[in-house]
Amino acid sequence: MSVPTRNWTPTHGDPYRPVPYRPARMDPAESLERAAELRRRMDERRTVRQFSTDPVPDQVVYDAIACAATAPSGAHQQPWTFVLVKDADVRRSIREAAEQEERRSYEGRLGEEWLAALRPLGTDEVKPHLTDAPHLIVVFEQRYWLGDDGHKRKHYYVDESVGIAVGMLLSALHLSGLAALIHTPSPMRFLSQVLGRPENEKAFAVIPVGYPAADCDVPDLVRKTLPQVMVEV
Repeated sequence: MSVPTRNWTPTHGDPYRPVPYRPARMDPAESLERAAELRRRMDERRTVRQFSTDPVPDQVVYDAIACAATAPSGAHQQPWTFVLVKDADVRRSIREAAEQEERRSYEGRLGEEWLAALRPLGTDEVKPHLTDAPHLIVVFEQRYWLGDDGHKRKHYYVDESVGIAVGMLLSALHLSGLAALIHTPSPMRFLSQVLGRPENEKAFAVIPVGYPAADCDVPDLVRKTLPQVMVEV
């Protein structure tokens, strides 16, 4: 079923125009049931580094990105671009550049404290997920709005806004049956060059998307419990 849309246009300086928002209130029993099921399903989410090369339905990825784009953002400026990379040659170019940067990092640029933090995850400079996963979503943050005429306008709370959108993207992908990984090669300037992005965009993360490989393993990790992460006042 298609979702009706209208194209966004800049609203900077427009007057406040309220519209009614009257969602149906969910029955408390149903709300409790849905919350418990969502908690159970999200607790199954794992970061995956071993991907199957099997294709995934494009529409599932499109819908997940559309969900991410509903995220709240500073002044509703929606300062994100999601570049979906399916072309095998482009993914190969990204992997080659990323591994070159990662090699420098693991050979000394990271420092021992950072390497010690990464050790339980079993990571290294080899990144097969960048070519094995059938989709890469490269997320860019728009540091400022750039008009067709070259006019620039400041964006607000860009990191926070894009971070929320990426969290919603990971949730949507997981709940749709796909696996993903947040990959942040440092530095990431090469992504703008490989993908031809404009001057106002800065790479935020590379997210391989697909099915876990048949022999996929993940680190034996334990998440903090609710009492460890929540303070009730």
